Amino acid sequence: MQLNKILNLSLMLTLPALSTAGPVGYGICQAGCSGVVMACYGAAGFTWGATLGATAPASIIACNSAFGACQAACAAVLLAPTL
Repeated sequence: MQLNKILNLSLMLTLPALSTAGPVGYGICQAGCSGVVMACYGAAGFTWGATLGATAPASIIACNSAFGACQAACAAVLLAPTL
């Protein structure tokens, strides 16, 4: 019985504990997405946040699509376990 306890304890101490990235990782990810979309808009000669509506050029639509994909990846960061 004592040997089982020792083995269980040693096993638990050697296995890495899982944790989630949580809100901090999510915030860092969102900040990275914002920085990238601002650079994308700047490279296209526009200001991020200005509404173009239906007259948006293809470069801005591509920036918006990439921003949406980046934010979707951030949702995975929020929920994914890390070591």
